[in-house]
Amino acid sequence: AFHELGEKQQKELMISRLKEYSRKVYKRATKEQEEERVATICMRENAFYIDTVRDFRDRRYVYKRKLKEWQGHQREAQKANDVERVVETGKMIILYDSLQLAHKCILNSFYGYVMRRGARWFSREMAGVVTHTGANIIKRARELLERVGTPLELDTDGVWTLLPATFPENYPVKWTDDKGAEKSSVFSYPCVLLNEGVEREFSNDQYQTLRKDGKPGDYETHTECSITFEVDGPYKAMILPASTEEGKKLKKRYAVFNKDNTLAELKGFEMKRRGELKIIKVFQTQLFERFLAGSTLKECYDSVAKVADRWMSILYSHGHGVESDELLELISCSSNMSKNISDYGSQKSTAITTARRLSAFLGSEILKGKGLQCKYIISWRPSGAPKAERAIPVAIFHAEEAVQRHFLRRWCKDNTLSTLDFRDFVDWDYYIERLGANVQKIITIPAALQGLPNPYPRVEHPDWLRKRLQMRTTAQHRLSNFWQLDARKAAVADIENIGASQDHSPAAAHPTVTKQKKVPEEEPEKEAEPAVCPDSSEDYAGWLRFQKRKWKEQRLERRRRRRERGSGGGGGGGARGGGPTRGQWGGGGRARSRGNGRGHV
Repeated sequence: AFHELGEKQQKELMISRLKEYSRKVYKRATKEQEEERVATICMRENAFYIDTVRDFRDRRYVYKRKLKEWQGHQREAQKANDVERVVETGKMIILYDSLQLAHKCILNSFYGYVMRRGARWFSREMAGVVTHTGANIIKRARELLERVGTPLELDTDGVWTLLPATFPENYPVKWTDDKGAEKSSVFSYPCVLLNEGVEREFSNDQYQTLRKDGKPGDYETHTECSITFEVDGPYKAMILPASTEEGKKLKKRYAVFNKDNTLAELKGFEMKRRGELKIIKVFQTQLFERFLAGSTLKECYDSVAKVADRWMSILYSHGHGVESDELLELISCSSNMSKNISDYGSQKSTAITTARRLSAFLGSEILKGKGLQCKYIISWRPSGAPKAERAIPVAIFHAEEAVQRHFLRRWCKDNTLSTLDFRDFVDWDYYIERLGANVQKIITIPAALQGLPNPYPRVEHPDWLRKRLQMRTTAQHRLSNFWQLDARKAAVADIENIGASQDHSPAAAHPTVTKQKKVPEEEPEKEAEPAVCPDSSEDYAGWLRFQKRKWKEQRLERRRRRRERGSGGGGGGGARGGGPTRGQWGGGGRARSRGNGRGHV
């Protein structure tokens, strides 16, 4: 009973029940609340921290400039067909790209350091100001880019945007220095457009720095804005998956391709995660190589559907034609235990079940310490049990037959079990569902949302998408269609006219209706309305008649103007809209899109 448990156990049970109740009733375990606060951060107190971050940022810019220089040298070597130079420049490109990425990781860790309790420079206010300012900058950047293109993906530090091919991108500038030498440089128009808005709205006009040649405590006040945008790209294509749930979008999952068909960036997919099914990783690796095939959108999806068909056929055929060791490697899951098995208590998961079952036939010594790697498959036995109880360690299939038979009968709760082939234990429906969900996210649902038929009908659309497509393709019936006269019913004779007429044919017996127009009655002559509106305090009835006549004339005039506007103009439709308001980034203007240019801002 609950009252017989210890205080610690009662508390744990109460917390778990409360979390379960919150998930069922409120669909969440925590309550989030946002509120705006005002905080003042003194740059004098945090000068060392801010200067360190700035130094790392400036050093990363140096490596990025070196990276672009060596990329230019590589292009020149490729044009000259200099193989040795191409190899040399490739090594330098890898070097400087690695250095700038390392500095990027260090810069990202500075923010986490600020939020860590006990850190020397811990400041919740500073962290809040950083996130709030960054969110406002990205928000304003999105509002500007929506006026010239289509934002595809928003991140904490950037916006992936689809820009028209005719939108200005780079401008070359030439000038002469003091010594008379001609110099040139190129600046990015979208970058300048965004940085102008950041400089105008997010500059700190009272930033203070210590004078290097002054007295101690002598500070100089100036305007500071160290946040700037950079433009990467343009790129050839960007692949965005869709969610299997209605109205939900997937965040931080995309694949970007360069113009030479190489993969520029891949984020969020299972092929980059540890512990995922290898069959899903291999499927996605082959899938992204085929996304640029074909000359039309339909040919592209047909190409990737062939990859899906290959791997789904392996699961539907229960691994027919695949060697046992390779198939076991493809469908096995892997998890690392971050804590000791005793620290998990009464928790249940596939990794915990695997660890306990490994200790059952390998010895309890393997559970000592942390970092135990658990490789397992999901079995369909025992039937109806939760997934956490159906995890079978892969190592059992490499043991002796007697050991295999003993533990498989014990875990599957079947004493008559005789087969030892792992194919007879695998829950193939579970793996088909896992891989099918990936096919839906990357292939079938995006194709349907772009107006294409299902490129791989073996994986059906979700119910919500099927209803949406049905509503899109099915024409809506008019209500009057249900009351149209049927010709067969019209030919049936009225039973009251059968005996009164000698001609018993249906056409002769059917009654005839003659429609007559109603002659309007002559209206009595109305009294002449006054030309001047009478005073309401003296003649209210006359004032009301005058106002009604005026309102009727105004109503008829409005109808006439609407008819003239509807019948006038050219053959196309029109749209009205206001120009850009003050305070928005950039100036007003129009741009026509010819083609699809892609850029990462």
